[in-house]
Amino acid sequence: MRTSTALRNSIVAALGGFLFGFDTAVISGVEKTIQQLWGLDNVAHGFTVASALFGTVLGAALAGIPAEKYGRKKILQAIGLLYLVTSLVTALTDTWMLFVIFRFLGGVGVGASSVVGPMYISEIAPAHQRGRLVALFQFNVVSGILVAFFSNYLLSSVGEDAWRWMLGVQAIPSLLYFAMVFTVPESPRWLIRQKRSTEAEAVFDSIGEPMPKAAIQRIEQSLQQADHGAKADSLFSRAYRRPVFLAVTLALFNQLAGINAIMYYAPRIFELTGLAKDTALLQSVSIGVTNMVFTLLALSMIDRFGRKTLLMIGSVGMIVFLGLTALAFFQNDFDGISIMLYLIGFIACFAFSQGAVIWVFISEIFPNSVRSGGQSLGSFTHWVMAAIVSMLFPVIAGMEKGGAYAFAFFASMMVLQLFFAWKILPETKGKSLEQIQDVIIH
Repeated sequence: MRTSTALRNSIVAALGGFLFGFDTAVISGVEKTIQQLWGLDNVAHGFTVASALFGTVLGAALAGIPAEKYGRKKILQAIGLLYLVTSLVTALTDTWMLFVIFRFLGGVGVGASSVVGPMYISEIAPAHQRGRLVALFQFNVVSGILVAFFSNYLLSSVGEDAWRWMLGVQAIPSLLYFAMVFTVPESPRWLIRQKRSTEAEAVFDSIGEPMPKAAIQRIEQSLQQADHGAKADSLFSRAYRRPVFLAVTLALFNQLAGINAIMYYAPRIFELTGLAKDTALLQSVSIGVTNMVFTLLALSMIDRFGRKTLLMIGSVGMIVFLGLTALAFFQNDFDGISIMLYLIGFIACFAFSQGAVIWVFISEIFPNSVRSGGQSLGSFTHWVMAAIVSMLFPVIAGMEKGGAYAFAFFASMMVLQLFFAWKILPETKGKSLEQIQDVIIH
């Protein structure tokens, strides 16, 4: 019963990931329509598509501050409300500037969710289940992506206002998420930092922690060690240099794989190969299905084989499939379904590795005293790179052989990631957050 309580709390928090994924992918079905609707040139079009990503950068950078001050739960509630409002406004507006502003604000919610959701789950999950429970967040992300692709396909034929429906349906899961967050407890580790150990003990007891008092004592000791060593709230002190390096590097590689460029522009990529628009939208659904299936597979294996192993296996696969995609674009070899198969192969390898590992690993490696700031830094890096890559991709893809150069670059970055995972990345499976702190910091 108690284990199921921990699972339920994690699932509710992870639902923010569903909205994260939906909001990220839904733009792929409307980007060409809004370009025509408002007569946007390529620069304005790229800015419009990337406006949400600018918001994610701000949300990721700042979310850790209120999460530390007011608690994880209150910020999750605020994120749910933000998703609800922005989905309705972007669907109903006739003004380009208002659309951009509220896509930006929706992005703030996505960025904040990428920080607070995994952080909350990592702080409330038992050590032996933490990998798969935090990975639930990513599973919900890819589920949201799949639903967005599928709903875009289904709604593409409803008429000239199809794009409004594509954006507006997000209000339904947003309302559900907002209501359900009120039913979960506060993070016990945050409660301990606020000197509210009695409340923390009750939460630990409810989620099945076998020795709540001992767990609280270990967390209090880790906080005292931080206080007596580096300044507790100084993320960039010498003591935290290694977790900062690991988080930033992993986040950089996540986007240098090209994942968001492919997710945002999947229909356009398929159209470049000669597919019709409706067929291209359907092919995007196949990418979403693959993403979900292999994320589910990773979720079942991440606590068994570890974060490091999954990342190494996935890196090899991504190098192969990105290389084949680049070669096809170099040769203009778009016969049959080759590009679709290559991109599906890439998505499978990404979902099995980077997609599942990033939020788990970043949420684990920072000590209790700086976890909010560390999670924000990792997410901030991820979203800055996502914005840069997503803005540059349509410009580069529009050049002669641009698609080939873009995918060749992504492949070369995965070679570097393979080396990083093999030689530098530590393994964190099966350890408590306090044990990981001892390995990485000391």
